[in-house]
Amino acid sequence: MSKPLRIIPLGGLGEIGKNMTVYEYGDAILIVDTGLMFPTADMLGVDYIIPDFSYLEDKAHKVVGIVYTHGHEDHTGAVRHVVEKIPAPLYATPLTKGLLEVKLKEAKLAHAKVHEVRPGQKIRLGPFQVEFVHVTHSIPDSVALGITTPQGLVVHTGDYKFDHTPAYGPPSDYGQLAEFGKRGVLALLSDSTNADRPGWTPSERSIEPAIEEVFRKAQGRILVATFASLISRMQQVTDIAMRHGRKIGFVGRSMIANAKMARKLGYLRIPEDMLITAEQAAKLPPHQVCLMITGSQGEPSSIVGRLAAGAKRPIRVEPGDAIIIAAHPIPGNTENVYRAINGLIRRGADVYYSPVHRVHVSGHGSQEEMKLMIHLTQPRFFVPVHGELRHLRLHAELAHSLGIDEERIAVVENGYVLEFRDGQMRIGERIPGGWVFVEGTMVGESTIQDIKERRELARGGLVLVRVEVDRTTGQMVGEPEVITKGFAYPQGGEALVEALAKRIRRVLKRGPQDPEQALEQALRDFIFSETRRRPHLFVVVKEVLPEEPPRRRERRRAFV
Repeated sequence: MSKPLRIIPLGGLGEIGKNMTVYEYGDAILIVDTGLMFPTADMLGVDYIIPDFSYLEDKAHKVVGIVYTHGHEDHTGAVRHVVEKIPAPLYATPLTKGLLEVKLKEAKLAHAKVHEVRPGQKIRLGPFQVEFVHVTHSIPDSVALGITTPQGLVVHTGDYKFDHTPAYGPPSDYGQLAEFGKRGVLALLSDSTNADRPGWTPSERSIEPAIEEVFRKAQGRILVATFASLISRMQQVTDIAMRHGRKIGFVGRSMIANAKMARKLGYLRIPEDMLITAEQAAKLPPHQVCLMITGSQGEPSSIVGRLAAGAKRPIRVEPGDAIIIAAHPIPGNTENVYRAINGLIRRGADVYYSPVHRVHVSGHGSQEEMKLMIHLTQPRFFVPVHGELRHLRLHAELAHSLGIDEERIAVVENGYVLEFRDGQMRIGERIPGGWVFVEGTMVGESTIQDIKERRELARGGLVLVRVEVDRTTGQMVGEPEVITKGFAYPQGGEALVEALAKRIRRVLKRGPQDPEQALEQALRDFIFSETRRRPHLFVVVKEVLPEEPPRRRERRRAFV
């Protein structure tokens, strides 16, 4: 019997971001992309999220290669974590290779080998033959993949749109995609991000008039916030700045590193005398300055987030500055983005953002482009990928409207195994495919329950009560020590201590078998009845001998 082809999405299905897909045939495994996902506003303390690839850890020796579709963070950002556990060869187009090497160097993994490939090239990795097909996206050097396996040809689109006037390079290779269709496509795994948008996605060139208008009107500095990997947007802004006599600088560690790499590879062309640093920008007249900065998602720790909060370093917002937010909010980040915009306006800046101004367009195809991709490739089976569950479902309905039977469409989330054997598809078991939280140097230490507890702490605050009791009588000695964080009692800290002391004495007189548990329940009920709030409450009971004098302490005032 023939071996099945197993396709396992570890990220990007049921969510926006952390795209990672496993292709498995026999004892060989091919990985496509290793992305991260940015945390939502309620994921307190989380820097970013990576796929759970624990399924692969004991199979690292089977991985024949990791192939990348393009250089955006949601497809490359977890590379350091994956390479640390799975030292397989990496394959990427020139710009994507450069972006990966920047990340690996920062992680002190520069020894990891990234092999350069180009559109039109074919490579053999174990039982897989991978063909790279040029597609347009919002970053140069994006490719779709034609993966020929013993069970048939699979087309993995990566992120794409059919842009007839891209900001960099030629339009998508329609001919090669159509050739796949003539050859016979077993399955199409296609980007679903804009499945809820009818029509066609506007060209990258369509934003230039709106940006040009900002440059014509602005009297002060111009700050453009975008993703650090959006190299084509850097070039567009540079070209416009040059026409308006402005110098250009890059602010933010990742922005500076990526711009340097892109200039070295020839993807970013800036005359040497036009390039400035943030320090040099501070000494120039404002009307001669344009700075590109990170933080287009309004993250509080990003440059945009810090500027909105009034930070003065590395730069500060000045009245009359024009700030362009050249990105759409990622789902879950809308609140952060609009809070940042409000903060920037409060500090005197003129802020230009989509959809009020066309300073950004999506890099993903809309419904008509999705239809065209299906028509070109003519797949037997269809698997919508890269999107929330609502996007996947809408994309599946779109495919069904084009004549693909429902039983040949698989709408699945991360971890589900798709098996292809002898022209048939089966949805198999589900393996771990959840979230791994990265917080500083800690990877995977925190759980979803930890994040939920942080939210509860943020909502209700913390109350810690320390009580000393006589070991022989079980009664309270002295007064309780009460410490609060993020919780304020209506009558103040002194009143809280007195009120809790009365309840503690009342509970202890009953001689409970478990004083800590009894006190926690009683005090929790009391606080809720008084304030209608439920802070996290912890009670610590310490037994003391009768001859021990009570520990002297001042009453602690509750503080927020």
